[in-house]
Amino acid sequence: MTDTSVTLSGIKLDNPVIPASGTFGFGYEFADYYDINILGSISFKGTTKEPRFGNPTPRIAEIPSGLINSVGLQNPGVEKVISSEIPRLSKYFKKPLIANISGFSVDEYVCCAKMLDKVNQVGILEINISCPNVHGGGMSFGTCPESAAEVTRAVKSAVSKPVYIKLSPNVTDITKIARAVQDAGADGISMINTLLGMRIDLKTKKPVIANTKGGMSGPCLLPLALRMVYEVYEAVDIPIIGMGGISCAKDVIEMMLAGASAVQIGAANLVNPYVCRDIIENLPDVMRQYGIQNLSQITGGAHNGK
Repeated sequence: MTDTSVTLSGIKLDNPVIPASGTFGFGYEFADYYDINILGSISFKGTTKEPRFGNPTPRIAEIPSGLINSVGLQNPGVEKVISSEIPRLSKYFKKPLIANISGFSVDEYVCCAKMLDKVNQVGILEINISCPNVHGGGMSFGTCPESAAEVTRAVKSAVSKPVYIKLSPNVTDITKIARAVQDAGADGISMINTLLGMRIDLKTKKPVIANTKGGMSGPCLLPLALRMVYEVYEAVDIPIIGMGGISCAKDVIEMMLAGASAVQIGAANLVNPYVCRDIIENLPDVMRQYGIQNLSQITGGAHNGK
């Protein structure tokens, strides 16, 4: 019998499959399609201190084997998330949640983290220092080891729940950022966020996206994400939630072999709303196909050939 369960900072998940923030809304939107309680956890929509309408449209552009988005952290603000969105989600999902938090200053990160730390159903605080779609915040914190460490220390000192820092691939050496946040007290790492890209409309001769650039995601990112997870696994001693281009059960196995303890599914949800359910259902068969009995034991297996 196969065991798909994994553990993140003492929190046991029935399986490693987690919808990624920004691609699954607040979760309850998908409850009409299938029983979302089968998911390992949910990283709900990126939350900021104040409500945000997001970036101007158009803010989506297609690319071969993926898409570029510049949504810009559209969300109702942390107070509304706590008072309305999480209670509504809790009717359909009974397991610990991952709260994805963004900010435009260290104080904003700390404010949101402190508020969400008090929510019983929130199990992990995922601090997004890597969003490429906003100005004056987001990715600017995640491209410098000192800034990344500053945010990490500030949030850790203000909360009691595990803090996972979401890293940007838009850096020369992601291991430097990973080591910096670990040294600052991070309990885990989420990686990778989207890669900065753009498209140009040949008819108008202007960028397709109103914000010019946006975050690239989709299957085309899988090899890059695998490489970065592999490198960071060798650089730190804290758990990694791996993401970037995962769209099937075999991708999950590959990401875990690279070093991930769990995974997040992003752009694939926008193509197939059943993809997380399908991956969870297919995992036991794929595990048997490759002689895997206990999924949690394969993390980092590619580093030692086991």
